[in-house]
Parts: sequence; structure tokens; C-alpha cells
Amino acid sequence: MVRVNLAVCCVSGVLGCSLVLSVQALYSSSDDVVELTPSNFNREVIQSDSLWLVEFYAPWCGHCQSLAPEWKKAATALKGIVKIGAVDADQHKSLGGQYGVRGFPTIKIFGGNKNKPDEYQGGRTSQAIVDGAMNALRALVKDRLSGKSGGSGYNKQVGESGGGSKKDVVELTDDNFDKMVLESDDVWLVEFFAPWCGHCKNLEPEWAAAATDVKEQTKGRVRLGAVDATVHQVVSSRYGIRGFPTIKIFKKGEEPEDYQGGRSRKDIVERALDLFSDNAPPPELLEILNEDVLKKTCEDSQLCIIAVLPHILDTGASGRNGYLEVMMKMAEKYKKKMWGWLWTEAGAQMDLEASLGIGGFGYPAMAAINARKMKFALLRGSFSDTGIHEFLRELSVGRGSTATLGGGAMPKIHAVEPWDGKDGQVSGKITAVSWSECLLIALSHKPAGYSR
Repeated sequence: MVRVNLAVCCVSGVLGCSLVLSVQALYSSSDDVVELTPSNFNREVIQSDSLWLVEFYAPWCGHCQSLAPEWKKAATALKGIVKIGAVDADQHKSLGGQYGVRGFPTIKIFGGNKNKPDEYQGGRTSQAIVDGAMNALRALVKDRLSGKSGGSGYNKQVGESGGGSKKDVVELTDDNFDKMVLESDDVWLVEFFAPWCGHCKNLEPEWAAAATDVKEQTKGRVRLGAVDATVHQVVSSRYGIRGFPTIKIFKKGEEPEDYQGGRSRKDIVERALDLFSDNAPPPELLEILNEDVLKKTCEDSQLCIIAVLPHILDTGASGRNGYLEVMMKMAEKYKKKMWGWLWTEAGAQMDLEASLGIGGFGYPAMAAINARKMKFALLRGSFSDTGIHEFLRELSVGRGSTATLGGGAMPKIHAVEPWDGKDGQVSGKITAVSWSECLLIALSHKPAGYSR
């Protein structure tokens, strides 16, 4: 309703006439019409499973004023069946612009696909509105019976664009942002987007694919999120978002920083892994004590790096610790790869050595196993910082010679006691030969009557 007050004013002897317009809202909290704004639209409409009819209006619009009582009647009649809402698009221009509203009143039906609402083309009486709502409801139920399902928010948009795994991009809102991002120990890359933005649409599939890769490679310690900045204006204003897409990096207890990298899947993943490695501890270096250690480490990692170190009688504790220090240094250097790191003593896991073609000599030895493909590669250079770095660098760029793991399956692992950190001890008479030389002699010895 519009109330017009006519006041006559005389200023400096000149008669002036001014119209003072007092515009009252068309709907109130006592109506069954839900008042929608940028702060609640996503939560109430987009994330809802309900069917919505939403009127975009301007309070000064005569046609909107005529529609208001019919819209209220329809809302009361459809209460508990179909949701009826209204947006003051004159006040909340961002919402109107988001859905292409160019005239008033505009009515849209938000059904199965909330990101692509249908235009309401029916009459403006309460009966016509109810009939239109029930027709839309029947169509929605029919779609659900046939297995079609709608979606909402960023995830739905990604799915339609044919991009990556939509479920791995976290949809962030004014309501959940602080809890999900600011209170989290994880590192977050957050995209602020607008649904109508062309650059945002181009980024969507890259962002979704990167989210899946990052989740897997960092075990969920770096996460990718998205905020519809046209809807969630509180959090967007807090961080001064003025262009789309804008990407910011959030780390607990620190001020957010702008993402300055490229917009491809590869660029995003690379930056995420850098962020992860900056804050992550190096992976554990584990002794292969039983089958569970090998299985868990190798199955949870793209590659597991396994060293077979000389027997303790050959090196003593200081020599073995030297080899382990080299491995730990390399584990730190390559920690963003999320590889597993293992070691065993020569002769402790003979089936493993046989499957890698090491076979009782050439210690220390090193292999990188891809348990998913049952492939492995052997270190051909020196067991040193330089030699191992070159070996791993070649593997990380997809080069290097590989072979199929012996038998095409992970070898049998025997349960052994962990190394106590001390020098080895033997009882009995010792000759001037190394343990590995003894092992070679034993392997080459053929008892009388032996035949292959």
C-alpha cells in the first residue's frame, strides 16, 4: 500500500508543492508469505526440498499492490504443502539480478532444480496461483518417482557443468562459514562466486576436480569451498569481495590471503599441496614388522618407498642410523607427495626381497611400489641424498623404469621383532666374513643330492 501526503510549503515567498511518499511493505510477519532476503534465501529456498513459488516485487509497483492480497490467500491455502515467498527486489537488487528479474511482479517456481527456476505463467488470482502450484508439485513428484532428482547451490551447478566430483566442494554460507572454516584446523581455499559470472562458470569444473584431488592427496587436511557471494553477503562483505571469482586462503589464527595462482585444476592442486606441505609433519618412517604395516602404508599411499638395509652385524647401530637419517631427510623433502616410507633388515623379509628382485645382495637397496598397479621401480644409483633424490624426482614426473611385482601380488610378510636401536650381538665363534657374505654362501650352498 502507498500512502501519499500532500504538504504545501512556502519558502522565501515562493509557493512550493512537494509530494511526500511513504511506502509500506506489502507483507508482514503475520502473513503466511515468507519474506526472503539475501541472508536467508539460500537456506530457505535453495537448500530446501520443498517446492517454492517466489514473487519478486517492488513496494511502489501498482500491479504488486494488487497481487498482494491474492498472494497472501494462496499462501494460507498452500500452507504445509507448497512454500510461498516474496522478495522486495527493489531493496534486494542482487537477488532480483541473480534471477534475471526485469519487471514487477515476477513470479518464479523453484522446484527440482533450484538453480534453474521456472517462470510462473498463470493468472494472478489466488485460485490460479494455487492451481499453478499444484501442477508444479505434481510434476516434481512425477520426476522423483522416475528417479530424477534436483539439487541446490554450487554442487548442482558443478554437476551440470560436467566437471569433477561435485561432492568434494564444500558449500559455505553465512550460517556455517565461521564454524567450518575459521574454527577448523584445516587449510581452506574458498572461492567467492556469482552464478551469473562467466569466469566463475569456467572455473567450476576445474575447482571441483581439484577439490577431489586435494582431498585425496592431503587426506582432507586441505579443503576447497565455495560461497555464493550474491546470496551470502555478510561473509562476502566481511572479506571485501568486489569481483568474481575471488579466491582466498584461510589458515587457522591467520589473516586470509589472496590466491594468486592459475585457475586450472593442476595450478589449484599444486598450490594446495604447497600449503599442505608448509604445515604438515614429515611422514613416519616405519619398520616392516608385520603384514598390516606393509598393507596399510602401501594401500593408503600412491607410492610406498621401501628400503632394505644391511644386517645390523654389517653396519652396527651408527651405520643403520645413518641410512635412516638419509631416508627421513628424503621423506621430509617429498612430504607433500604423501608417500609411505618403510624399511626392513636384510634377510628379515625374504619374500619381499624376492618379489623385488633384490635377492640377498646389494644392500642397502630401495624400491618404490605402486600397490594399486602392482608395479615397482628400483633405485639404481647410490643410497645417498643425491642418488635417492634423483630416483624419486624421476618417479614424480612419470619417468623411470618399472616392473611388475613378483607374482602380481603383495608378497608374504613375516612377523618380526622391532630393532632395539642397539648394535647386533652374536654368540659363538665369528670368522672374518660379513653377515651378507654368510647369507650369500648359504643361498649358494646345495646339499648332496640337491637338484633344481
